[in-house]
Amino acid sequence: MTPEQLALDLAPRPALGRESFVATRSNARARAMVEGGRWPGGRLALTGPAASGKTHLAHVWAGDAGALIVGARDLPRYDIATLAGAGRIAVEDVPAIAGNRAAETGLFHLYNRLQAERGRLLVTGREAPSHWPLDLPDLRSRLSALMVAELLAPDDALLGALLEKQFVDRNLAPPDAVLRFLVTRMTRSAEAARDVAAEIDRLSLARRRPVTVPLAKLALERLAAAPSPCHTFPPEDAS
Repeated sequence: MTPEQLALDLAPRPALGRESFVATRSNARARAMVEGGRWPGGRLALTGPAASGKTHLAHVWAGDAGALIVGARDLPRYDIATLAGAGRIAVEDVPAIAGNRAAETGLFHLYNRLQAERGRLLVTGREAPSHWPLDLPDLRSRLSALMVAELLAPDDALLGALLEKQFVDRNLAPPDAVLRFLVTRMTRSAEAARDVAAEIDRLSLARRRPVTVPLAKLALERLAAAPSPCHTFPPEDAS
């Protein structure tokens, strides 16, 4: 058995600029909707699986539009009138505030103020807003009526690119053979790409070995054998 040294669990710093956003057929429609600006009433919901790129695409839009990005959980900390004065706001992970009266009320007032001032509001979550378990009926009905830009499950090109980006965020540069090996064998989701890269990074540090196909195979085996994943990632997708 190969001894492993303790590896520090340092969170990677994701690259969230336009130049690092990987465009493929599986996300092209959502990207076009977000960037096209033809949002009915100036509001749009961006949805997709965990780690599918919602945060990344929101940052791309915010950079172009001069918008602010806030986490839905953080809304009670803000003066809503001041926040709405920015004119363009992205609120991330809205389903996370289900049952949080202060946060739901804050989003409701933000929605109404931006509507009155003809501002823009982008909201994100994994599923369509009609499935968000919010308590405030008026907020739920407003968000359920939004146009939805959906990020789809990754195709081969995007899955490979997501893997490569996850490695780059961790300062790793695996050979193409490793990426090809993983794409054909791993669970086909953006979240899995994040988990696989994290486990390979951990094994590489612990065993002081470069990223190779055997190491990638071991990472997949360990992830498959794990009874339940214990993520140390931020809530709802830093992607």
